[in-house]
Amino acid sequence: MDVRVVVRKYHGCDNVNELRPISTHHPEGQNHFFQYSKCSGRRRAVCIGVNYLGQDHPLRGCINDARNVRRFLLNRRFANEDIFMLTDDATDPRAIPTRVNILDAMHWLVTGAHPHDSLFFHYSGHGSQVPSKTGDEVDSMDEIIFPVDYQKAGYILDDLIHKVLVASLPVGCRLTAIFDSCHSGSVMDVPYTYSQSGYTKKGGVTAEWFDRNSSPADVICWSGCSDTQTSADTFEDGSAVGAMSWAFMSSLRDKPDQSYQELLASIRTLLKDRYSQIPQLSSSHEIDTNLKFII
Repeated sequence: MDVRVVVRKYHGCDNVNELRPISTHHPEGQNHFFQYSKCSGRRRAVCIGVNYLGQDHPLRGCINDARNVRRFLLNRRFANEDIFMLTDDATDPRAIPTRVNILDAMHWLVTGAHPHDSLFFHYSGHGSQVPSKTGDEVDSMDEIIFPVDYQKAGYILDDLIHKVLVASLPVGCRLTAIFDSCHSGSVMDVPYTYSQSGYTKKGGVTAEWFDRNSSPADVICWSGCSDTQTSADTFEDGSAVGAMSWAFMSSLRDKPDQSYQELLASIRTLLKDRYSQIPQLSSSHEIDTNLKFII
């Protein structure tokens, strides 16, 4: 692996039953249908925190992030036995965030998914970019995340993340994802990205891939920063944390009922005075950002 890759990436509804067409103004002009999830079905989560203990570029807050997100979810009707934790201080070999274990956890998360299930994926660790080989990226760069054993097993590409976590889901199934990592704006390769005012804006997917990367599932991604930025590994409330993980949970603790637009604005407000990163909201279908965000 090119060493430069390693050095660059320091962490960090109403009408819910209604089937709606994904916007037909996108390049392919095809008519897809999605369904907002009620989040009333099965709940399942994966929380990953990688501090890269004993390695050249260790982080401090990622394991704390995974544990904090787990507690956050336990207060939101997720059961302990339905939350899969992966941290590099784990004693169980199956709970260490190796490349194989992360991919196994991703498959576990989506296996048997049904409409109105609420799935949750959280990753806190290193992220970066590599040249894209498929032509699906506007900036010609793929986003990647780093398992603890990336030096031997390699990184995980955004194309694979999309294939496992997005493309496999049925209509009306919710997946909420948080990526607290650098260069993570389009790490799920979903086509719709939103401004703070709630409007869709140019995302990371090229016109030729826009239609293919849309999905009838209800996939929502919260990223710590844009594709060109880094995410902070920092201290908040006396503890080492990732800035994005901390801001997401802090905002919803302070005000549990928020629209997508309000939550994005709140997260950005919490971070803007001390961090250069700009958190991003993206989705697999076009959403009304005035709707209430639910998990």
